[in-house]
Amino acid sequence: MLIWMVLGERLSEGYFLYVDVIDDTGPLSAGVFTGLHLLFGRSELAYFFLGKVLTFFQIYYWNHTLIKYRVFDENSYLPAIVLAALFHVSFDLTFLSPTLLGSTFLLLAFGQLFSHTVLQKESNESTLLIGIYGGLATGFHWNFLFFLPFLIFTGLAISSFTIRQLFLSIMGFIMPILLIFVFYFWNDGLLQAMQVWPMVFTYPNIAYQPYLSWLIPGLLPLLIAIAGFFIGTFFKGATINQQKQRQLIVIWLLFSAGLFFLVKNTASYQLVILLPGLSYFICHFFLHFGWRILVKPVFLGLILILPLWAFTYWASRIPVDTTYFVRSSGTQAPMSEGSVLVLEEDPSPYLNNSLGGPFLNFHLSKSYLIQEKSLSQKTQIFEMLRKQQPEQILDKEGLFKSLLEELPALSELYLETKPGVFVKK
Repeated sequence: MLIWMVLGERLSEGYFLYVDVIDDTGPLSAGVFTGLHLLFGRSELAYFFLGKVLTFFQIYYWNHTLIKYRVFDENSYLPAIVLAALFHVSFDLTFLSPTLLGSTFLLLAFGQLFSHTVLQKESNESTLLIGIYGGLATGFHWNFLFFLPFLIFTGLAISSFTIRQLFLSIMGFIMPILLIFVFYFWNDGLLQAMQVWPMVFTYPNIAYQPYLSWLIPGLLPLLIAIAGFFIGTFFKGATINQQKQRQLIVIWLLFSAGLFFLVKNTASYQLVILLPGLSYFICHFFLHFGWRILVKPVFLGLILILPLWAFTYWASRIPVDTTYFVRSSGTQAPMSEGSVLVLEEDPSPYLNNSLGGPFLNFHLSKSYLIQEKSLSQKTQIFEMLRKQQPEQILDKEGLFKSLLEELPALSELYLETKPGVFVKK
């Protein structure tokens, strides 16, 4: 969350993502963070509140969709209750993030796909909305581009899209992305943005938390979902529409799992995309499992005990997941206020200082700086640093020192006061 706050703060000063600030956040998410900073400043409460609003909307919309298209034989609020419990398996699932923002629009697209399992007529409006929602989700979180093949495959194989509907859906998906490129073109930043954008998918993956730490609180919901899958598939009859809906959700979960091979910041908030599908199969378990004596304690364990225990569990992880939980440290810039550029993994200097340069995402910036550069790219980097001029640069890994060798003119702007610390002259 600290990095997104810093990004919103920097962009609110008139800078542009990918042009003046190197980070992998989706441009639409960056716009939301900028708006939040303009309204509330660095307010954790604003991120918490808006995250809760989106969480509530997803819970309401998912339950409404399952009822509207008669996914289960009986209508109830059970899917909403289960999904609310799943959102509290990890503390950061309900906090505002690009993944939560993007997944909200993916869920809207998923709801439109459900309509094609019931309505026995062509609906050009819904197919266009499927694409538009998917494109907006990608604008919030670039890795959701991975769901374009999902929309195409499920549209053809399950929802029986015609060629016209498929074309409408793809064009709807591309439209928001094209508008983003048009925005950069109008602001004379398209070439610079196109240099950074492909690297969002190629820079090294950073595991902020071990996968096992997700499995511990998620084991009970996962086991219930697996049991619900087998019960719903092999022991419960279903209509043709319900079979199509089950196939959609299975493919959704497979694509969601595959997404983790693309994301570069692996942390528990990325799991939000899995929750609707898991809640569907968990509901199958509770609705159709024959041993009623076992259902009640499992239900209480999932709804009440697991969220409370998960809160305690993640609190105990704070001293362990030091790369994810940001705390004040000895490497923090000594100034009480001012601008700092951090070219190292520890972002804690931003707790008391604002970003003063173009490089926010350290690992993406590292890939950007160590690549073979053309003369125009070197000029661009020099102009970014000359224009922004952070008051202090923390360079534990020597990236800025190497940059000084490539761009000797920067030596006139900065002086190394001690190893890895450069101060503006």
